[in-house]
Amino acid sequence: MPQPCIHPSILSADFVNLEAELARIATADAVHVDVMDNHFVPNLTLGLPVVERLLAVSPVPLDVHLMIEDADRWAAGYAELGCESVTFHAEAARAPLKLARELHAHGARAGMALRPATPVEPYLDLLPELDMLLIMTVEPGFGGQAFLDVMLPKIRRAAEAIRAGGGRVALQVDGGITEETIVRAAEAGADTFVAGSAVYGAGDPEAAITALRRAAHDAGS
Repeated sequence: MPQPCIHPSILSADFVNLEAELARIATADAVHVDVMDNHFVPNLTLGLPVVERLLAVSPVPLDVHLMIEDADRWAAGYAELGCESVTFHAEAARAPLKLARELHAHGARAGMALRPATPVEPYLDLLPELDMLLIMTVEPGFGGQAFLDVMLPKIRRAAEAIRAGGGRVALQVDGGITEETIVRAAEAGADTFVAGSAVYGAGDPEAAITALRRAAHDAGS
């Protein structure tokens, strides 16, 4: 298993003090930034201007998760800003292959996300065009939800397909990740983990990151 990556989600951070909140997770592998439009999901967060400012002050790369309609139109803008990774939803992209290549052309890693009810099998042929596949382990839209164990077989199938293709694609899970659930997700084959309240709800976020990374490493070894 690759070295586990921990991406704290600023959805659980204090939005009044985002620069300080980013400084608290300087040992993370990236920061997960949820962009929501109140159409694709029933929540509204932030967009390009705020992400541009986050890029200017973040000590770690930005892993942007677009929970928006019309991803084909908007995703490239985040790559152009300099975000390291941009993930669009398969359900919101009319031309996912073209979009992944467009993100690469702008220098970003291309990720594709699947909602819990979306099967992974129709998208496996796209894996060679992706850098990351995100399996949602909650319904997207709000933080603090419980991990859906029913997603574990889906994670396993995705991990098997990635291994069969040479193992180049990161397998990310997002939703309900704690020191307990990260073990199950890592055992199923995930290697990149989005954690919101498990990090920002802890007294020492960097200690929480270390504990999550250790738990995932031990489970995936």
